[in-house]
Amino acid sequence: MPEAPKESHKSAEYSVAENNRKKLEFIEDVTKNADEVQKRVLAEILSRNADVEYLKRHGLNGHTDRETFKKIMPVITYEDILPDINRIANGDTSPILCSEPISEFLTSSGTSAGERKVMPTIEEELERRSLLYSLLMPVMSQFVPGLDQGKAMYFLFIKCETKTPGGLLARPVLTSYYKSSHFKDRPFDPYTNYTSPNETILCADSYQSMYSQMLCGLCQNKEVLRVGAVFASGFIRAIRFLEKHWTLLCHDIRTGTVNSLITDPSVREAVMRILKPDPKLADFIESECSKESWQGIITKLWPNTKYIDVIVTGTMSQYIPTLDYYSDGLPLVCTMYASSECYFGVNLNPLCKPSEVSYTLIPTMCYYEFLPVHRNNGLTNSISMPKSLNEKEQQELVDLVDVKLGQEYELVVTTYAGLYRYRVGDVLRVAGFKNNAPQFNFVCRKNVVLSIDTDKTDEVELQNAVRNAVSHLMPFGARLTEYTSYADTTTIPGHYVLYWELSQMGSTPIPPSVFEDCCLTIEESLDNVYRQNRVFEAIGPLEIKIVETGTFDKLMDYAISLGASINQYKTPRCVKFAPIVELLNSRVVSKYFSPKCPKWTTPGLKQWSNIN
Repeated sequence: MPEAPKESHKSAEYSVAENNRKKLEFIEDVTKNADEVQKRVLAEILSRNADVEYLKRHGLNGHTDRETFKKIMPVITYEDILPDINRIANGDTSPILCSEPISEFLTSSGTSAGERKVMPTIEEELERRSLLYSLLMPVMSQFVPGLDQGKAMYFLFIKCETKTPGGLLARPVLTSYYKSSHFKDRPFDPYTNYTSPNETILCADSYQSMYSQMLCGLCQNKEVLRVGAVFASGFIRAIRFLEKHWTLLCHDIRTGTVNSLITDPSVREAVMRILKPDPKLADFIESECSKESWQGIITKLWPNTKYIDVIVTGTMSQYIPTLDYYSDGLPLVCTMYASSECYFGVNLNPLCKPSEVSYTLIPTMCYYEFLPVHRNNGLTNSISMPKSLNEKEQQELVDLVDVKLGQEYELVVTTYAGLYRYRVGDVLRVAGFKNNAPQFNFVCRKNVVLSIDTDKTDEVELQNAVRNAVSHLMPFGARLTEYTSYADTTTIPGHYVLYWELSQMGSTPIPPSVFEDCCLTIEESLDNVYRQNRVFEAIGPLEIKIVETGTFDKLMDYAISLGASINQYKTPRCVKFAPIVELLNSRVVSKYFSPKCPKWTTPGLKQWSNIN
């Protein structure tokens, strides 16, 4: 992810080395004194917000110590505070959750009742996010020197925003950051020197933004030292875009003109400041892109690239083979761990293998607690966390410095912006320690079975979608006897695959159009985030594969051969293990795709209007 500008560059004697030293000293200090810092952070949050309605409602009565806080305040989920969030969204400016004015809402990729979650935030949080960004390159420079001598080609985008009835903006956290003065008005910094002009990043039209960013990146190809996007899926989409449009891009580079499809005047002007006629570069790009194999295309077109900066942890790990193919094995670097609720930590060993990525949580960002996770046994080894905790489970939460090596936990946070003992929904595993601060592997989002991009489909949602779809089969005397699913990322973009085993009592053949209707009904039944990703082509059409009768018996036999208990076995609703996917694919008799995109409405509460 991109780095924030440093706090100050007023002095002409600004030194990259000196700034790096100070940032690394900060990390040393807060990780050595992690518990003291955490105690201070909680006391600061609670004292600032002593008079807010939410804390008064629970009877905290101005206490700021950990013991009273943990005894009195409940561990909560989004649904618990949704009535308060709705009051703020509808214009209530009284101090409900936070003493500071809520400046905007940050829309999450997580959903509640099919709609994006919206997290309240305050102006001060931009400073906190900027601080975390500012730690990334000092850490990276310990491993890859000279990054201040070139540019970064990062594909960064804004997304649509809405307004609440009370007039507050609601938008993704990165859109908020890119539109803030922290990003737009940043002073020159060699670490935030991007090939993409601000105007191309801030262009709301996704095609124009991608085209212009790619064009600028190609024009400056020799200056590029690192490439990336936020998620691995986003970077692969950029390469796929290049595959589709390289002839147009080469024409623009050859002639020094910008394609007429780029109509935004500010974007055209910004690109023309960079673009100059360069027939030799155009010939080179054309020569490489016209080859049958695109293996290593990144290192060919941007030959000085040291690494790819993308998130490849969690479900994004499925894109590692594709990135390796396009980059000829360049290091894949995950620099930071963040969410809409709060920014959390940094990777202090950025050149590690993707499977070994761990994040050191920075103790100043928020107050952390950890709920121990216990896995369900069986083929899927799944994690399913209860929505509400009983008194005993509430007492199991431990502090940052008290987590145990190798144990898995669900992250719970108390933030400066008004979340108190809030369950983020991420499952983390303790991988080690930096001084007294733990380092965590990101394991997964709880209860998620399918994910391609920012979508997170859980088992209940999938079950409901399938139930809606099978009604199309009833007129033909057919019923669904078993099903499972798979996130297929061998296609670009990736897409959901459902394996269906049917039992048909009637003799009337089921037309292909009926199965296509089933595909579309499932998509229409999935949440707003999935449908938005489909509309913007971040996810491909959903596919249903019909398998032979007896396929799921074979699947059970295979699971039992691997040691699963026949008494406890239940069909997994999502499969990832390659031999199981191969078994299912070997028994496919027909397959069908969704014929069109599902309907999509703008994010946030349904009554909010799109203002882009």
